Amino acid sequence: MEAAKGNNNRGGSNQSDLSSVVVAAHELKSPLVLMRQLALDIASGKLSNEEQRRVVDQLVHVSEKGLRLTSDLTRAEAVQSVLFDMQPVNAISVCDDVADELAGLYNAHGRSLKRSRIRALPPVVANRDLLRRILVGFADNALHYSDIDGVVELHAQLLRDKKLVRLGVRDYGPALSNKNWRQLVRNLGATQPVQARPQSSGLGLYIAHQFAVSMNGRIGAVRHRDGASFYVELPISQQLTLL
Repeated sequence: MEAAKGNNNRGGSNQSDLSSVVVAAHELKSPLVLMRQLALDIASGKLSNEEQRRVVDQLVHVSEKGLRLTSDLTRAEAVQSVLFDMQPVNAISVCDDVADELAGLYNAHGRSLKRSRIRALPPVVANRDLLRRILVGFADNALHYSDIDGVVELHAQLLRDKKLVRLGVRDYGPALSNKNWRQLVRNLGATQPVQARPQSSGLGLYIAHQFAVSMNGRIGAVRHRDGASFYVELPISQQLTLL
């Protein structure tokens, strides 16, 4: 098992990577191709009423995923010039929101997103919307790399010695070689293709990195024998919260 943490450098090549039309097109290609195929299935007139309802549901969820990506990309572009409201946030509540938001999308793909057992945690200092977007992005990516049982896990833990809370998403996808993992570690937070995971350009990780840095946090990754975990760490708050 190895861990990696994104650096807090916001400038230089990261900005040029973000502006790359090729990278954005890569991420948008898959949902657009699937939406076209689903639309063609409906137009064929060969589907039963039940099958049509299923396809329409899947079409809605896939289009929502594409809209999330474009919205996050736009916000990541402006994150350095905007001051986001920071306040004590209930991290477990955010995990619940993410699981509820993505339940339909996961069901449409025959997968399930589960929240692992999480003990009571202190609130974190964060912007609730940005934190939710980070976890949704991790879970969107993990959807394609779950095992045959189709389970992806949301998890959270308190790092007492560092006074941080770690929130992450665990998939059971293809393992990365030592070489590919070192490359991922070295460039975590920059757009980069992830070997053994051809549907990923790394754009989601770049966006998560930008959002985390704007909240004085950082993203990281842990390699498992059967998959990987991607996480964000945020400082705990000394205030109580009802959020």
